[in-house]
Amino acid sequence: MLNPRAPHDPDPAAPRLPHADEHPTLQGIEDRLDCQLDDTGRNWLREALADAARAPGEAAWELHFASAGRHCGRRAAGDARVLLLHAAAAGTDTLTRLYRQGTAAERAAVLHALPLLPAGAAPEALPLVEDALRANDTTLVAAAVGPYAAAHLDPHGWRHAVLKCLFTSVPLGAVAGLARRAGGDAELARMLTDFAHECTAAGRPVPADLHRALDLTGSASPPAGTGAPEEPAPAHPPEES
Repeated sequence: MLNPRAPHDPDPAAPRLPHADEHPTLQGIEDRLDCQLDDTGRNWLREALADAARAPGEAAWELHFASAGRHCGRRAAGDARVLLLHAAAAGTDTLTRLYRQGTAAERAAVLHALPLLPAGAAPEALPLVEDALRANDTTLVAAAVGPYAAAHLDPHGWRHAVLKCLFTSVPLGAVAGLARRAGGDAELARMLTDFAHECTAAGRPVPADLHRALDLTGSASPPAGTGAPEEPAPAHPPEES
C-alpha cells in the first residue's frame, strides 16, 4: 500500500457523487502506479506520501508534487500527484495555490483529485474548473469535466462545458454524468443543433459525439444537411509532464 492514509478505505469525508462508476478510486490509482513505477519510483512515492501525511501544512510535500515527473515519469506523474493531494488532505486554498502556480500537468492533477478530496464536497473549487474550461489545452478541458463538474456546475456552465469539449475535440466520454445531466435537456439539444448547423455552414464535419449527446437529450438528430458525422478522437489521456 503506497498511501499511509489507507486510501483503500473510503474516506468518510469524501464527497458522494452521483454515479460511483464515473469517478476514479484511490485503489485504481494505486494499482496503475504499481504497474508503472519501478522500485526507485515506488520508494520515492512512499516517502513523499509519508511527508504529505505527516506534515501537510509544510512545504516539503508541495515540492514533491512539483517534482513528481522527474521521479515517477511523465505518464505516472498525474496519479502520483493525486495521491499526494489526498495524503495531505489538501483544502481549497492549497488546491487553488497549486493550480495557479502549476504547469498544465499539475493543474490537471488538481482537477482530477477534486472528487477524491473533502474539498470536493463543496463548490468552492469551481473557479478552477471554470478557468480550465476557458483554456484551449485539451488536457485541462478533459480534466475539468470530471465528476466534480458533474456535481457542482450549474446547468448553464455544464452545457457550455459540453460544447467546449465538442469545439476542442475532447471526447464526450470524458464528461462525467453526461447521460444523467443531458437527459431531457431541451436547451442543450438546441445548443447542440445550433452547433451542428454552424459546423456545416463552415464546411466542417459534425462530430459524431454531438449526435450521441443529442440522442441523450431525447431530441431528434439535426435535420439532413448538417453533414456527415466525423469519428470522435480516441479517448486516450494525454501524457503527464
